[in-house]
Amino acid sequence: MTRVRLSVCIPYKARLDNLKIALQALTYQTINAADFEVIIGAMEFCPDLVSLCSAFSERLNIVAVCSSREFHIPRARNLAMRGASGDVIVQMDADTMLPPEALQRLYDRCFAFGQRICAVGQVVGYGNNEDGDIEVVEQRSYEHHMAALRHMAATPGWPADPRFRVGHNIPWAFAWTGLIAIPAAAVASDQLYFDESFRGWGVDDLEWGYRVCASGIPIVLRPDVYGLHLPHQRDTAANRATEGANYARFLTKWPRRDVELCRVLGDTRANTTWPEYRAILAHASGAVSFGVAVGTARGGSALHIGVPLDSADGPVSSEHLADFDVPANVTLLPLTGMSLPYQSGAVAACRIGARIQRLPAAYRDAVLAEAQRVSPDVVVDRDCR
Repeated sequence: MTRVRLSVCIPYKARLDNLKIALQALTYQTINAADFEVIIGAMEFCPDLVSLCSAFSERLNIVAVCSSREFHIPRARNLAMRGASGDVIVQMDADTMLPPEALQRLYDRCFAFGQRICAVGQVVGYGNNEDGDIEVVEQRSYEHHMAALRHMAATPGWPADPRFRVGHNIPWAFAWTGLIAIPAAAVASDQLYFDESFRGWGVDDLEWGYRVCASGIPIVLRPDVYGLHLPHQRDTAANRATEGANYARFLTKWPRRDVELCRVLGDTRANTTWPEYRAILAHASGAVSFGVAVGTARGGSALHIGVPLDSADGPVSSEHLADFDVPANVTLLPLTGMSLPYQSGAVAACRIGARIQRLPAAYRDAVLAEAQRVSPDVVVDRDCR
């Protein structure tokens, strides 16, 4: 029996025209048809989807797994992954169209020797909500889209995906699931399934990428593996609303300064800024970085933002914990304070340490605004250096 090398997992709901082109593109792959399978995790029971899959059943090894629940991308991706039998899981969207050589190139250059990596391909033509709402989409043929993709790949502006045109300093932040691959054995051994507590559009893939990194799996950008993002209807305001809620969930689950910076600046800007940002924190703190101390003061919840931390994210001095009722019970979060994992008004008292005033104005102002959001009682220490 032929070993299935790649399992292409696709979440799906109400994108039939784009899925048809995505499947058509998969029929033209240069890799042997027996070497890969297509698993569709559908978020609806849809006769039209069944008919579409049937139309490709003689050319593709295709399976559809359906759930009648609401729009829920993490669940759909997990449904597809759990039904996969290939050596490598390839996550892509129903709006991603691959050129013929994509899967063969992905396998040969990234996984043929059992590499334990997470390979990220370009998804060109994807605006990530930066290009506004899309209400009407003109349907174009596979041939039209392929010609456009070939043209882009031959221009001086290649690589076209913005993630591939800046420094890659925060590895998980570019783990978008438009086109990404990881060994199935790593998914099983490290339980790298998507967190189904995330709802709506955005961030569930970044949180997944964070756990991929934490498992010691390098996230590698591969500009030579790419696909085209097909246009579809989009409500930018709705997407940004769920993105904001999901980033809050991400930061609550993993309160770390790289997550904080990406939430504040966005993943591309944060990657560009990260090395300089760390140097700024070291200079302002007089140590390695800042942290946020969490505890109780006068019997109520309290934060101290701007505690200087050492390389192990421990306090360089106990003086910054003296205001707490029980300093030994204080928790230190490796955050600057520009974004905090608390609901508005949830903290009784907040103190901003003097050294925060040494940060550039944009960062300093962001810390003050976030402190005022989470607490009605904010005290700002003066920097007397």
